[in-house]
Amino acid sequence: MADTPPATAPDARAAVPGTPRVAAPSDEKSDSTLTVVIAFAANLAVAVAKSVAAVLTGSASMVAEAVHSWADTGNEVFLLVADRSSRRKADVVHPLGYGREAYVWSMFAAIGLFAVGAGVSVTHGIQELFHAEPATDFGVAYAVLALSFVLEGTSFLRSVRQARVEAREAERDVVEHVIATSDPTLRAVFAEDAAALVGLVVAFVGILAHQLTGSPVPDAIGSIVVGLVLGVIAIVLIQRNREFLVGAGVDERTRRAALSRLLALPDVARVTYLRLEYVGPRSLYLVASVDLVGDDVEHVAARRLNRLERTVAETPRVAGVVLTLSTPEEPSLTV
Repeated sequence: MADTPPATAPDARAAVPGTPRVAAPSDEKSDSTLTVVIAFAANLAVAVAKSVAAVLTGSASMVAEAVHSWADTGNEVFLLVADRSSRRKADVVHPLGYGREAYVWSMFAAIGLFAVGAGVSVTHGIQELFHAEPATDFGVAYAVLALSFVLEGTSFLRSVRQARVEAREAERDVVEHVIATSDPTLRAVFAEDAAALVGLVVAFVGILAHQLTGSPVPDAIGSIVVGLVLGVIAIVLIQRNREFLVGAGVDERTRRAALSRLLALPDVARVTYLRLEYVGPRSLYLVASVDLVGDDVEHVAARRLNRLERTVAETPRVAGVVLTLSTPEEPSLTV
């Protein structure tokens, strides 16, 4: 499930979530890959341009922006590794697949953003406050900021388009979906590009104030502000990746939809227990206790339960499923 309730997801018609043999839809994975590739290309071009401008102008804000873009470029490499590693098929050693590797590599990217992007920007800004040097060639700085805004904006719009499609299916607004999604690459690109656009505005204000007043203090403050913005974004990303690494459950809407799909199966009379946990981007592990229709002897019930699991296994977006038989005294779950 692309973080969407089974009843509204594009492939919701295929019963309920399945087993390790079924991966997340390839079109969704390719969407995330394209989003990261576009972000990498944009950040690389921006990082080079900002570095040249930082050398020519001596602007503290431009130095902070250059560091920010190089940190983002490195982070996109981590995100590409995350996207690729999480796609590996399940095997004997990892029966639920390698989906959680996406959160490991995305965590590295978030830590890098905090240590390099935020740390260097704040440190450089503080140094400039005490050992300020006047900037020059302001026209170069403005030109590079304008080019960076176009490139970063292109990457940001790509992530927004992907997030909007998924948010519509999940019946969320875009920001809510970006925070809630199990896809860490989409969340990271969206957040980093948003922070980059904010940083560019801050850098512009700092450089303009430097030019108008002749004082490098606003420029240095701009560098610190850019670093603080990156720090906040990095902490949010670290926290979300940590939650998915330790085992994040689904929202109530998705849980109700999955329960509804289970109850719709012809062999299922009722469901008494249901647990859903993310084990990778758009990849769920389902455990449920069900009461089968009728009152068969043990060996017949075992075969029916086995067939039911195989039926459930045909549905994508869940890495594994375990079904057990309910006892008569267990209360039924309701949608």
